[in-house]
Amino acid sequence: MQKTPSSSRITIAVFGRRNAGKSSLINALTGQEAALVSPVKGTTTDPVRKAMELKPLGPVLFVDTAGLDDEGELGSLRTARSKRVIEQTDFAIYIVDGGFPENPDLESTREELQRFNVPHIVLINKVDLLDQDEREKLKKYYPGALMVSCKDGTGIKEVKDSLITNLKDKMEESPLLADLIPAGGMVVLVVPIDEAAPKGRLILPQSQTIRECLDFNIRCCVLKENNLEETLEELPRVDLVVTDSQVFKMVEEIVPPSIPLTSFSILFARYKGDLKGLVAGAQAIERLEEGASILMAECCTHNVTHEDIGRVKIPGLLQKRTGKKFDFSFAVGPDFPNTLASFQLVIHCGGCMVNRKTVKSRLKICKEAGVPITNYGVILAYLNGILDRVLEPFESNSKLSERA
Repeated sequence: MQKTPSSSRITIAVFGRRNAGKSSLINALTGQEAALVSPVKGTTTDPVRKAMELKPLGPVLFVDTAGLDDEGELGSLRTARSKRVIEQTDFAIYIVDGGFPENPDLESTREELQRFNVPHIVLINKVDLLDQDEREKLKKYYPGALMVSCKDGTGIKEVKDSLITNLKDKMEESPLLADLIPAGGMVVLVVPIDEAAPKGRLILPQSQTIRECLDFNIRCCVLKENNLEETLEELPRVDLVVTDSQVFKMVEEIVPPSIPLTSFSILFARYKGDLKGLVAGAQAIERLEEGASILMAECCTHNVTHEDIGRVKIPGLLQKRTGKKFDFSFAVGPDFPNTLASFQLVIHCGGCMVNRKTVKSRLKICKEAGVPITNYGVILAYLNGILDRVLEPFESNSKLSERA
């Protein structure tokens, strides 16, 4: 369970003012001393992520945030960083210190939660220190809030029950490709090994696809691009070829039209985002003017090489295809701009290292700003003139539209 990647876990973030009991709540819910607890205000200074198993839900990721009432210039930065956690959150808990019930930041937090469609509950903590009259007043002040004490365990079971009720549907993941292939079918995965490939292991999209094939009794053949032609001749039946998008053109020339073809990145575009919207973003390339500003956004960090897909290959192909020079900016890891007003296009990675909520939130930010967005796999297929072909597996299964 602990080996489940964070990108595949349900993210539960805890918000509130300093010393309200955010870290204590995580410890109470998990039954572990997972988060540092101290009576000193501001103990948690940055969002802290703890991968846990929350029975009976399974693997989850708790995010313990800094207090929303943090003070000073540095405190304001911490508060802003805490609120950006909402973009990654599947479910939120706002915790109130029962001894200090005034929470002026609750409403603004709720507005951001609503903006990104994040359900939430409100907890009143430290009720072990309150008499019955004080509890009744808080119930009226915060209708629907749950009364808890992280110290003696009061109400913790009710919180767990609420989490289970709200998150049980989210634990049922949509498949990457299992709905495209019959049980017992054959998938060929093309995995080139270049300088950026991690030594001794596959990247997450590849390993996750292999695992899904095993889970759904789908036969799987993994190979490098130089073995593809021979393998296709030897196999009596192939239901789908999935390739790393960096070798799209080579693979497309080898795979006959009778065999469906797509890429890992396009699988993840459907799995985590809005494939139809990302296709529309790629088509916006033809409207770009000379010198247009393009944001290249990548969720993970790695050493940049001469083969780097985001910093070298895509910018080069894009400028060659259009015959125009563009101004490229780069956002790496969690650093996605608050404002996109200066950009005419966003090109995002496949998002394999972040959860679905993060990808959907970034899509929403782009939509609100009126900036088209596409991803690496979609744009590489578009630039290589094979986008229609690699979308065919989804269109024939009526699965091109955005997943819930």
